[in-house]
Order: sequence, then structure tokens, then C-alpha cells
Amino acid sequence: MPDLSRRRFITAATATAVTGTAIPAAALTNAAAPPAAPLPASTLPTPTLSAPALPAPETLRPDDEDGWRAVAAHYDVTDDVINLENGNWGIMARPVLEAYLNHTRMINRDNSYYTRRRYWPAYVAVLDAVAARLGAAREEVALTRGATEALQNIIGGFNRLSPGDAVMYADLDYGSIREAMRATAARAGCGAVALNVPEPATHDGLIAFYRDALDRHPETRLLLLTHVSHRTGLVIPVRAIAREARARGVSTVVDAAHSWGQIDFRVDDLDADFIGFNLHKWMGAPIGVGALYIRRDRLGDISPNLSATDGEKDHIYGRVHSGTSNFAAFLTVPDAFAFHDAVGAAAKAARLRYLRGIWTGLLSGTPGLDILTPEDPRLHAGITSFRLTGVTGVDDNRRLAKRLLDEHGVFTVHRDGVAAGACIRVTPGLYNSADHMRRAAAGIRALVTARS
Repeated sequence: MPDLSRRRFITAATATAVTGTAIPAAALTNAAAPPAAPLPASTLPTPTLSAPALPAPETLRPDDEDGWRAVAAHYDVTDDVINLENGNWGIMARPVLEAYLNHTRMINRDNSYYTRRRYWPAYVAVLDAVAARLGAAREEVALTRGATEALQNIIGGFNRLSPGDAVMYADLDYGSIREAMRATAARAGCGAVALNVPEPATHDGLIAFYRDALDRHPETRLLLLTHVSHRTGLVIPVRAIAREARARGVSTVVDAAHSWGQIDFRVDDLDADFIGFNLHKWMGAPIGVGALYIRRDRLGDISPNLSATDGEKDHIYGRVHSGTSNFAAFLTVPDAFAFHDAVGAAAKAARLRYLRGIWTGLLSGTPGLDILTPEDPRLHAGITSFRLTGVTGVDDNRRLAKRLLDEHGVFTVHRDGVAAGACIRVTPGLYNSADHMRRAAAGIRALVTARS
């Protein structure tokens, strides 16, 4: 068999058939790929679940602590702290972890024989599963190692800028993605418009805020929106803002790193041109899995990656080059989806909002405390940050987060970059209980009281 480069068997876009010939055209559309040699059962990414049985999703109410204890029993979590910092990455449920370990053992055992001769059909199945869940066509989706990589490839390849144009982003957007926007603008001889999202925010106010910004900066050609802010947890009404942008000839790129799996949605619900996703935060896949979405009629607006070959340049997989990725992590995506489905996307989203509502409800209206995400259910999911009134320094918030941990056993994280000041992020996960949230509220109240 001819030698195949890393690029040709690592990514869906560039993998070749086992004979070394080019990928059939059918594999690049929604049509089924040509039949491949069957895989041994031990190498198939078969979803697996283990006892105890999970409650049926339709019966799982947000406040059903017994039912959610059954869900939590599928996670192995340290008892040393109450972990309310689930925004860094989402730990795998035990059946997903077991599947990941099995895939890793198989890859390590069968090595290049599997990756060169057996991996491609399994990879295509994963790609199809991701596209189907997003409500996208296969030719609109490529797998990456995370949302950051997806967004860097989209923004870095955006080719619709001319000198005098501008890009637009806000303080609540992710730092490295804002830097990517600035770098792309500078390379094209363009400007960069930096916005500060108002506090407190309202749904209609956010739409009006972005509409006004676009009207004040008609030179804008690319707008960055973060669906769920990693800084405060604010949920941006992406669909409405993207439509305002489109009406003005502005393309929208969405950072959905924190939203897919925390909120139940599909790409049509955002109506954006370009989106970057994580699967290792709220979908519960292993670290190192993400996805890139380019609306099919906008592919030409993103230039091929520098490493794309001539045969890749007309396809979405030519827009990303990851090199050697984690085979086992990609193979475990169906297992993560299986657990996600067993819990239920809607039940999961409702539970995270419920846990958030416990601590915010107990502390709402507390003098000296600012809860940064509004109560409007359209504007929050599970993540919410707080700030002691007037305490805006990064070091001060870092110390307060340390006190929550040292004095109350509650692990959170400080966040900087918010124009109005640094804050502390509280991020519950599916294994957290109502009591965890009450203890967090008690700890936060103690911080406020100590400052009075």
C-alpha cells in the first residue's frame, strides 16, 4: 500500500480509502459513503452505558434530587472539594471514560494497521453523527481538536476584508479569539472595533446594543459573538443579532464553546455563517474534540489552510489542518452522545439552569453583591459569575475565590477581561447537588458579610 501522510488518515477531510485512492465524491456529500470492509466488533465505537440505570429523560425533573443522584453516580468525582468550576472542561461520565480507555487500548494495540486501514469508516461515522446532531450537512462540518482551533481556522481564513473594513468583537469574547480577530484585521489593513457589553443586560437591550454598534461602524465586515460567555455566563441572542448583521452585509462567526450540550440547539437556531464548537466541555467527550461549521454557501469566504492540497481546497476539510489528533478521542464521541441522550438534552439544560437558580435565588438582592447574569431565562444557562460590589481587581477576585475554597470547600475560578471588572465564575455540572449550591451560596454570603 502506498505511504500515506499523517494528514491523509488523521482528518475526515483528508483521509483516503484503504487502497490509497482519493475519497469518493459520495463521501463528501450527504450520500452514504461506499461500503467498506467490516470492522472487528472490538474496534467499533459502540455506545456503552453501565449501571445504575439512569431515569428516563422525560421523567427527570430539574428538582428531582434522587433522579440526579442516579446521574451523578455515573461520575467519579473527588470528594476533596465541591467542584463548581466545570467550565474548564467537562469530565467524562464513567461509561464514556471506559469506552475511551477501550478505544485507547485498541489503538495502542493495533497501531498503524488500524489507523491506515480501518479508521476511516469509523471516523466518517463520527463526522456524520456530529453533523446530524447539529442539523448540518456533512460538507458543512469538520472535526477539530476544540473550539479554539475551529475559530482560529475560520477567522484566520476569512478573506472578505479589504483595507478600510473592520472586524468587531466584545469584552465578553474569549481572549485568544479576540486576538485572532485583531490579527486578521491587521493583516488585511483593517480596523478593529472593541465593544463593552452593558451591565446589567437585557434581551432586547443586547439586540439594540449590537444593532447600534453596527450602525455606528458600517465598515464592519466580520462580527464575533460568543453564545455563552466564559467570563460571566451571559447568553447572547445570537440569532437576532446575526440577522441584524446579515442585513448590513456583515458576516457572523459564533463561539459556541460553552453552549453546545449546555443548551439544546442546532445550527439553524443560531442562523450564523460560521461556528466553532467544543465536544469536551458540555457534551462530555474526551479532551481534544471540537467541530467547525461553515454554512455551505459561505465556504469560499474562508480560504483553504496553508497546508491544504489542491484536492482539498474545494472542501471544508481543506480549511483545517490538525496534524495527528487523538484517534481514541474521536472514536469516543458516539459514546458521549449516548450518555448525553440517556440523560436527555432538555433535562440536562433544565437541571443546569435549576442549579444555577438555587444559589442566585438565595443571594438575589443581597446588598454588596452583583450577580452578573440576568434572571431572564433567555440570557443564562448554568454558568453565572458574581462580583462583590466595587471589587473589580483581578488579584482581589483571585483572593476571594481562594477564600471560597479554603474556608468553605467550594472551588470556583476568577475571570478577568470584563470591562466592568473582574469577577468569580460559578459553574455547576451534572454531578453537583442542590446542597452543593446552597453551600456555595452560604460561602458567597460569608464573603459579603466579612466585607461589610
